[in-house]
Amino acid sequence: MLQEDNAQREGKIYGGKVTPLVLVICLVAATGGLIFGYDVGVTAAGSTSSNEFLRKFFPSVYIKMKCEMDDEDGYCRFDSQMLTLFTSSIYMAAMVAPFFASSVTTAYGRKTSMILGGLVFFVGSFLGSAAMNIEMLIIGRLLLGVGVGFGNQSVPVYLSEMAPTMLRGALNIFFQMAITIGILVSSLVHYSTANLEGDLGWRFPLGFAAILGLIMALGSLLLPDTPNSLLTKGQNGKAKELLQKIRGTEEVDEEFQDLFKASEAAKKVENPWKNITQRRHRPQLVLCILIPFFQQLTGINVVMFYAPVLFKTLGFGDRAALMSAVLTGIVNVLATLVAILLVDKLGRRFLFFQGAIQMIICQTTVAVMIGLRYGSTGEGFFTTTEANMALFLICAYVAAFAWSWGPLGWLVPSEICPLEIRSVGQAINVSLNMTLTFAINQSFLSMLCYMKFGLFFFFVLFQIMMTIFIYFFVPETRGVPIEDMNRVWKAHWFWQDFVRDY
Repeated sequence: MLQEDNAQREGKIYGGKVTPLVLVICLVAATGGLIFGYDVGVTAAGSTSSNEFLRKFFPSVYIKMKCEMDDEDGYCRFDSQMLTLFTSSIYMAAMVAPFFASSVTTAYGRKTSMILGGLVFFVGSFLGSAAMNIEMLIIGRLLLGVGVGFGNQSVPVYLSEMAPTMLRGALNIFFQMAITIGILVSSLVHYSTANLEGDLGWRFPLGFAAILGLIMALGSLLLPDTPNSLLTKGQNGKAKELLQKIRGTEEVDEEFQDLFKASEAAKKVENPWKNITQRRHRPQLVLCILIPFFQQLTGINVVMFYAPVLFKTLGFGDRAALMSAVLTGIVNVLATLVAILLVDKLGRRFLFFQGAIQMIICQTTVAVMIGLRYGSTGEGFFTTTEANMALFLICAYVAAFAWSWGPLGWLVPSEICPLEIRSVGQAINVSLNMTLTFAINQSFLSMLCYMKFGLFFFFVLFQIMMTIFIYFFVPETRGVPIEDMNRVWKAHWFWQDFVRDY
């Protein structure tokens, strides 16, 4: 590990400073995370908190919830494959869309992908809010998935390429910050509209997402493309001029030359999908697969997607469950601020470790509490003190994820790949992330029904595994220029054998 730290300190240091322009650019670009975050929150609240929504589209779940039959297993009350299909259908499209987005991002630039993502999300939101049947609702969700897939593929890459090396982590985490703000806004919207009569209680929150899609599309339209994209398209003069503007200095020759060399190397690659499978790119390929794999198996979806279900299971009423979801949303936003402040000071590895340990402790404790009170039948209750304790532990768990695996799951894959495979690497990261999100959300309510409180221990097992993986196989990338990342692998005890000759 000391060898890796020394390699980091001996790396290049480019000139320039953090300009107001680059901050504004990154803030506007990061709004692409709003659509993803808002949809996470609006899905959970829309599918579990609105009686009108359930009665119209999922009558069997509505009847089961209202009847509260004595012989009904408390863990199985919300188990419905059609209900979870609504929740997870967006990810069916989102796990395919990044492969198309990768081609668009490479050929036409990151900006174009972001604009397309916002426009498609707008159409999907409008269709979902106007849905008259389940088919119309699902089609709208699929279009939302295309928008999310394009946005999640292009925005982190855009931020990593625009940000100066010393603040690349913090500026990239703006994307995760936007996700958490989107989740919080959706919780607030649902809490405010929960008492509206008729369909307005669920149509308004679904339709509000269209505004966020327009913000992403119009905001992206005003942004410049990255210097890397401009170089790839042969616009060398514009690329250097933009680099000088965002770095606040004309002394950018060394960084520009590194970008130019990377661009020339990228142009020689005919098939980036084949290129990423080469032995010299094995570190990037493995991390772009395993980081999203472990990120989704932290169990965060238990809380963020099904917060109202979880809090109702713990004995909270309808309004209290929504308010608790709002509280976890606030914690999520504040904890992401911690990540922005610390990621370029303490490094990626420290946050990975600390966050995982805190999640293990919190989720294990909650599992034990639920197991002792609700047993294998789901019938039981928490005292006021126990319910507050459970809520505190869940908030602590959300905070740990929000300053570690949440933002780092998007940051690290976007910064480790050389230009010739950067879009492809991010496409793999997003697609696998969405695939696992789909699988977990489609199966979660059934898993809760059959695994009971043991489901929480299932996720703890993967948290332990991912901590071991980080310790042995993920080097520190803090302070390393994005086009000089190869030296990190050459200094690593395991990956150096794969990149020794390059």
